[in-house]
Amino acid sequence: MFTGLSAFPLTPMNEDGIDTVAYAGLVRRLADAGVDSIGALGSSGSYAYLSREERARVAHIAVESAGTVPVMIGVGALRTRDVLLLAEDAQKAGASAVLLAPVSYNKLSAEEVYSHFEAVTRNLSIPLCVYDNPGTTNFQFSDELHGRIAQLPNVRSIKIPGMPLDPQEAKARVDRLRALIPAHVSIGVSGDWFGAIGLNAGCEVWYSAWGGLFPRALLEITRAAQRGDAQEASQLLERLCPLWDLVARQGGSLRVMAAAAELLGLVKSPCLPLPLKAIQGPDRAHLAELIASLELQ
Repeated sequence: MFTGLSAFPLTPMNEDGIDTVAYAGLVRRLADAGVDSIGALGSSGSYAYLSREERARVAHIAVESAGTVPVMIGVGALRTRDVLLLAEDAQKAGASAVLLAPVSYNKLSAEEVYSHFEAVTRNLSIPLCVYDNPGTTNFQFSDELHGRIAQLPNVRSIKIPGMPLDPQEAKARVDRLRALIPAHVSIGVSGDWFGAIGLNAGCEVWYSAWGGLFPRALLEITRAAQRGDAQEASQLLERLCPLWDLVARQGGSLRVMAAAAELLGLVKSPCLPLPLKAIQGPDRAHLAELIASLELQ
C-alpha cells in the first residue's frame, strides 16, 4: 500500500462533534476516485484536536467507507502510553497501517524518539509509516535516525517533508536516505508542491493533503510520474502553482482546504475545531476563482 497517491482527507467537525456523514462522504469520494491509499487522522485530519474516543470513531468510519482501499490511521500523541492505546484502536478498526509522528511539547531527543518508535513497533501487528513533520512536531529527524528506525519491525515507509526544488539535488536527497534504509521501506514525499519533484526523484509514494480533497488532479500527476513522464508530472503540478501560492500566504494547507471543502459543499461551515478557522475575505473569494479556473473537483 505504500506506493502511488496516499490521500489525506479533512475531519470535518464543529464544537458539537464530528460530522460523521460528511466525513464518510469525503472518504468514499477518495475511494471512488481510485487513490492508492487513504490517510485518516493526519495533520489535515486534525488528529491532535480529538479525544481518543473521537479518533477511534473516525478510524472506524474511514475503514468502513473506504471499501477495498487500504486505510492508514494517524496515532501520534504526546505520551508513548497513549500512542499504544491509539494503535490498538486503529488495529481494532481494521486499519491497514498506522502513521506515527513524534509529537512533543518538551522537545525530544533522538534517543527518546527512537525508544518511542521501538515501543510502538514492538506492539503492532500491522505496518507503520514514520511521519517526519518538523513543522508541527518541532523535531528534526536525521537520516541516520531514519535509518535506525527503519530497521525496527513493521516499519514500512518514511514520510519526509519536502525536498530541494532542483531535480538533481532532489534525487541526491532521496538516494542518501535510500542508502540508509532497507529496500522494503518505501520513501514518501509530503508537502504538495513537492509531489512531482519527489516522485520524479525516486520516492515511491506521495502523501498528499490536497489529494484528500482534489484526488483526480493529484492522481493525474502521480500516474504521469509513475509511468516515467517526469516532464508531464512537473507541468501538471506547476499548473497548480496559484493554489500553492495561496497556501504559502496562509502558512499551510489546513485552513485553505477547509474553505475549499466548504465552497464545494462537501462539508458544512464551520468544519474546523476552534480556535482554527477556514480562510475568509478576499483570499476565500480568490480560492473560489482558482477552483473554477483550475477545474478542481
